[in-house]
Amino acid sequence: MRFYVDVAAPAGQLPWKYVHGVAHAVVYSVIGDQAPALATQLHDAGWAGSALRPVGISPPVFVGAPKKRSAYMMSPNGRIWFGSPVPALAASLLAGVTSRRELQWGPVTLAVKGAQLEPLTDPESPTVLETRTPVLVKANGDRYLLPEEDGFVAGLAANIRHKADLLRLPGDVEVEVLAAGPRRRFDVSGGIRIGATATIRLHADPRLIGALREWGLGVGNIQGFGWVK
Repeated sequence: MRFYVDVAAPAGQLPWKYVHGVAHAVVYSVIGDQAPALATQLHDAGWAGSALRPVGISPPVFVGAPKKRSAYMMSPNGRIWFGSPVPALAASLLAGVTSRRELQWGPVTLAVKGAQLEPLTDPESPTVLETRTPVLVKANGDRYLLPEEDGFVAGLAANIRHKADLLRLPGDVEVEVLAAGPRRRFDVSGGIRIGATATIRLHADPRLIGALREWGLGVGNIQGFGWVK
């Protein structure tokens, strides 16, 4: 399931450290409204015996915000996407959001204007996925790889196979990078994240491609990275 919530923000800017830095806290809070034990399990242990957390979210995207160099400006017309390929998590996310009048995004209170399910797609293989937020892929150790670097494709394919294993879906996948955005660096809880948006062609089981639309590409999805348009 994928859905979006329309939000209104006060005039001003969202400090960069909160753009991605509080996304995971929003997820746990929203799920916790409906299923506290589920939120605790996801936070403390991951899902189904894996450290993976099968939830995707995007930072708020604002339309009509004033332009200001090096600032993340807000407006009354914002949108946040949520998703999960796990029905219990998706249902708790949707119920938690639609029961609220406000979402707290770090220091900013966002008024909730409404939520809308996105229609299911019937993906075919190969499928092209374009991300709205940077894709994070890590090399051995703590170094992040950009889409044009050696090891990115292999690392992304390995991440997709791990997700397939968790969801009990076929994990055969071929990855091709078609395009990439500029390098971006974010400070979040837990350290620095480095990545770039990407347009990826995947040859994979259609069910897995559908799950990636709901979860995201790469690591850090619960922090808002790798969200698919």
